[in-house]
Amino acid sequence: MSEGFAGRREDPRLLKGEGRYTADWNFPGQLYAAFLRSDRAHAELRSLNVQTARTAPGVVAVFTGADVQHYKTPPPQLKAPGRGGMALKVPERPVLARDRVRYVGQEIAMVVAASAAAAQDALELIEIEYFDRIAVVEGAEALAEGMPQLHDSVPGNLAFDFDYGDQAAAAAAIAGAAHVTRLTVESTRVSGNPMEPKACVVVYQEAEDTYDVYASSQGMSLMVPNLAAITGTPAERIRLHAHDVGGGFGVRSQAYPEYCALMHAAKTLGKPVKWVGSRFETIVSDHHGRAATLTGELALDRDGRFVGLRLDWICNSGAYLSQAGPIINTVNPASHAINVYRIPALYGRHRLVLTNTTPITAYRGAGRPNVSYLIERLVDEAARETGIDRIELRRRNLIAQDAYPYKTPAGSTYDSGNPPGYLDDALEHSDWAGFERRREEARRRGKLRGIGCAVFVEPSGGSAGGPEQAAIKFGESGNPALYVLCGPSGQGHETVFSELVAREFGIPVESVEFHASDPHGPRLSGVGTIGSRSVMAHGSASVATARAAVKKALDFAAKELEVAPTDLEFRNGRYTVKGTDVAISFQEVARRYHRELDTLEGVQGPMSYPGGAHVAEVEVDPDTGVIDIVNYVAVDDCGRVINHVLLEGQTFGGIVQGVGQVLLEHCVYDGDGQLLTGSFMDYAMPKADTITGAKLYEHCIPSPTNLLGAKGAGEAGTTGAIPTLANAVIDALRPLGIHQLDFPYSPVRVWQAIVSGSRR
Repeated sequence: MSEGFAGRREDPRLLKGEGRYTADWNFPGQLYAAFLRSDRAHAELRSLNVQTARTAPGVVAVFTGADVQHYKTPPPQLKAPGRGGMALKVPERPVLARDRVRYVGQEIAMVVAASAAAAQDALELIEIEYFDRIAVVEGAEALAEGMPQLHDSVPGNLAFDFDYGDQAAAAAAIAGAAHVTRLTVESTRVSGNPMEPKACVVVYQEAEDTYDVYASSQGMSLMVPNLAAITGTPAERIRLHAHDVGGGFGVRSQAYPEYCALMHAAKTLGKPVKWVGSRFETIVSDHHGRAATLTGELALDRDGRFVGLRLDWICNSGAYLSQAGPIINTVNPASHAINVYRIPALYGRHRLVLTNTTPITAYRGAGRPNVSYLIERLVDEAARETGIDRIELRRRNLIAQDAYPYKTPAGSTYDSGNPPGYLDDALEHSDWAGFERRREEARRRGKLRGIGCAVFVEPSGGSAGGPEQAAIKFGESGNPALYVLCGPSGQGHETVFSELVAREFGIPVESVEFHASDPHGPRLSGVGTIGSRSVMAHGSASVATARAAVKKALDFAAKELEVAPTDLEFRNGRYTVKGTDVAISFQEVARRYHRELDTLEGVQGPMSYPGGAHVAEVEVDPDTGVIDIVNYVAVDDCGRVINHVLLEGQTFGGIVQGVGQVLLEHCVYDGDGQLLTGSFMDYAMPKADTITGAKLYEHCIPSPTNLLGAKGAGEAGTTGAIPTLANAVIDALRPLGIHQLDFPYSPVRVWQAIVSGSRR
């Protein structure tokens, strides 16, 4: 569908500055909010004096936890039982802190004033008396006996203990194995850092008792139920608007406390209230990603066959549980814990721990990169320890294409794939066979050169229990307006979904009007943009709806042509009487019968398992620790490709975010829970020269689970990049005796490892 592709439909208005992001919304008489945030990680609020702030110039009101104490904590999304039947323990999360603060950046008070500057100035007039308590910032530390407890409702700081697989079988396999490789790696805490900082505007309509909420979102069906559960407002009275969204990555799917506080202020004051956060506020209070200690044991027989796998994760969930956090650290990774390998015995245990840090949520990959990182590092280490070539070891254990659909020991089923084919393609395109020659040439230049690969699979899509719906409405022109629940944040949804519908109707793509998560559109069921599901779910729903409209229009076409419906065939946008050239176009039928052709259809939310193989080649300067990515090859299976250009953009974007985690990004807390990386002066982000290019290839096996045969694509780049680049860097450092190094592979960390290794 990319033939003649002239760019994304979104691009002209965005490039001309005609986009409309949250900060671009303004309303007559609006007020401005600012939030006072905790400057310490764990303390009791002994007193909070806001009287001086209330009388400051321009200040209209100051709100504290007492004003919104009637707001609730939303119920958890995760319903699965844990180890021994344990239920997830969800601590109360106040919109504004009341008795205690539990992480730096937590919202304590909100000032509303006539200007943003006046609101910000008044924050400094609020007086707080704290009683400091001991903070705990590391997950394993929080589990230790005698450590401070964050919430009375969560004994021992253990919010959830989740397991899967067969504990006895895995233990027996490991006990009887010829060799067992053991490894612990840290999946470091990172910040999503969307280009658009967190912001929100709320307009309350008193006559209707409704709210118009303007905020970055990955889909209204994700955020509106959250807002409703917290504030007690019926969902049908909340209209969420997100016209353009400057990045999502998982951190824009949930209602943040600020949004709910703004709803209260807008209703109380009877005026629109606007808040635009700073970059610091985005880093400190947007939910973070990853933050898990991953331990694995991989058992092999004498022939190098994998016979057992045992996993133990300690997941730092932060001070409170986000909606998605418990799912992405339990159910998601369990479904593909064996990665792409035949491993008959599996047992995994994942503990979700509360600490005095920012809460954790889904972040591009949503738990899946942790699986690929740990397993692919285990495989490389097993190859080193056993003396088996790392490619040969993989080939001996990969799931063959003819084994699909493949049921895993955790009970999930991989729908389709070809891991050996992915690997063969990646090796060929990267010239793996010629690497030793390139390594020797680099050695002569004084550089350490390494190459690494990773083969992976990940779950994508899934259902929330109901259908994914789309609607198409027709105007007098006969042009269709498509309504879906996706939340676009840069993926090109307006382009690809319009293309899908235009193809079904046989009309020009510019004739399709696109509406994503439109609060004024038809009420639809389904889920937003999460889990790499958009084309599979929203795309399939769009096509199903278009086909239903074509079928509905058949009777009207037959009426116009004065024949029976069975005498017609539909092709290339025209209903033609069989065996003749008598025809009428779909668009003409739609013009004449537009009121009768409005259609709403749904598909069951599909799930699939995309995969791939990546290869990275790096050079390390031993004098400085600087890493240069000299080659990167990605071979991906995303099922049927709908738009190659958009696919390449998504894949490369995902690779860059994976590279960012490996080389640069890290949210660092000190022992007192102070965030030391609260700005771009301290938090390193990928730049244009971090990776100057990647060679992208496809090895696609259509999925049987959905109408389009598509699989997820938005997160595969990250899932593949993290273990691939890690294995490449470790390969470069192995001659110095360095076999493990935790992220980020910053120049100083790499240089220190080199110096330490050279002294052995």
